[in-house]
Amino acid sequence: MWELIRPVITSWKGQHRSVSGHEGRYEMREIVDAILYQARVGRQWRYLPHYFPPYTAVYYYFGKWRDDGTDQVIHDLLRRQVRESRGRREDPSAIVMDTQTVHASVNAPKATTGLDPGKKSRGRKRGITTDILGLLIAVIVVPASVHDNAIGITLLDQVAADNPSVTKGWVNAGFKNAVIDHGAALGIDIEVVQRDPHTKDFAPAPKRWIVEQTLCATRRSGRRKDN
Repeated sequence: MWELIRPVITSWKGQHRSVSGHEGRYEMREIVDAILYQARVGRQWRYLPHYFPPYTAVYYYFGKWRDDGTDQVIHDLLRRQVRESRGRREDPSAIVMDTQTVHASVNAPKATTGLDPGKKSRGRKRGITTDILGLLIAVIVVPASVHDNAIGITLLDQVAADNPSVTKGWVNAGFKNAVIDHGAALGIDIEVVQRDPHTKDFAPAPKRWIVEQTLCATRRSGRRKDN
């Protein structure tokens, strides 16, 4: 992965030299490795293992890349690489959307959490959009009290702005006509995938299982409660 993203990081560093012209004392690959480690394991920044650069330096770059969109550039680059390796076009033409309610950490600000009335669970709700390979296209995090329709509309706006090639989407029955109508206005045909009422045992819903698989993978992340 490093060889793929190194040009992006190198370009960024060249544009962000210090006043003295110094590029910094830490190798960028070590910074990236530390960020990936922290995201996967979920420990606090200050408890990064000693073999990484100081957590203050790691968090500095993490914050910079998050705020200026460099992390999104890297993500999109890697997604395109995976799509090409699977014999698909770089840009997706179809998406799958879903939401997931998760408990927030005890220190989470109350203004960023809420009660999901359907699941009787307090926390936050993730809304995600993936391509048909399960690769992330758009993500938002809101209080769990926010309705799926509002999430779906916001996600569709992001998709249309960043991926104009998308013309088709699949959602579950939690998304209502407002999402379908909004998709149509953006040129995206939204189809609600219903579960088979005659199936007693669990059976993956067509198309929707793709995004559900991605949500399951997200739940295994060490930092899931912080999102």
